[in-house]
Amino acid sequence: MAERLRVGLVGAGPWARAVHAPGLAAHPGVELVSVWGRRHDVAAGLAAEHGAAAVREVDELLEQVDAVAFAVPPGVQAPIAVTAARRGRHLVLEKPVAESVAGARELVDAVDEAGVAALVMLTRRFAPETREQLVDWRDLGGWTGGAARWVGGGLLGGPYSASPWRHERGALDDVGPHAFDLLDAALGRITGVRAASCAGGLWQVLLEHESGAVSSAALGMSVPVSPGVAELEVFGAHGRRVLAGRGSTARDCYAVLLDDLVGAVASGAVRHPCDVRRGLHLQRVIAEVRALA
Repeated sequence: MAERLRVGLVGAGPWARAVHAPGLAAHPGVELVSVWGRRHDVAAGLAAEHGAAAVREVDELLEQVDAVAFAVPPGVQAPIAVTAARRGRHLVLEKPVAESVAGARELVDAVDEAGVAALVMLTRRFAPETREQLVDWRDLGGWTGGAARWVGGGLLGGPYSASPWRHERGALDDVGPHAFDLLDAALGRITGVRAASCAGGLWQVLLEHESGAVSSAALGMSVPVSPGVAELEVFGAHGRRVLAGRGSTARDCYAVLLDDLVGAVASGAVRHPCDVRRGLHLQRVIAEVRALA
């Protein structure tokens, strides 16, 4: 590995432009080397903004880097990520990590066989204030229930409203991983889905946890609410606790993720609470929810 981790970016859309590219370019432990996008002209423009080169083929990108960051739909991400892992490249993955449980399982197998780091951008989990609160909640214990609400109008307008995969898969696949991950982290591993329904794009889900707790999640991206609602609360022996507001921006969280990635690669301790195995667990929850609806 070079003195700085050489990273290639797969994707040049709004999220890559807003978070991945500037985050990679600004981090002292990494170097943004190259960018690949399905539209080469867009990728070239983004690469030029951050002192990187645009490539026309993914293989060319893989030859140049130690790690690959993804900002593309799950159906594009998973097969490229499998190839990258098999070639020994570390990964920064978006959620969901694949289109299916089978695709996520294949990706985990490739990562395990290669022994590479593979972190998932579960944004709020990389916020220092969220990490602190989750530790406090675990230390207290006694939580018997919780609720998550991730509801907004992201598919009605704005930078992500033209995304075909988001319209096809909806809030369950896009914001569901965030809600399920935080409920899981706060209340214990999700072990089953009691009920699930979807009406007008709004999902209502009831979850069971290994701790015995039961939680609910409301997920919607076509509800005319501005600003959107992203809330998590837990209940139990110590009353009610609410996850603090978003003190850290998405770029702040991405910088923490990159800190963790660089540290994992340097130490060889590539396992992480928000790694690709977590992505597989969340993919299974999504599949179970969809099967019940």
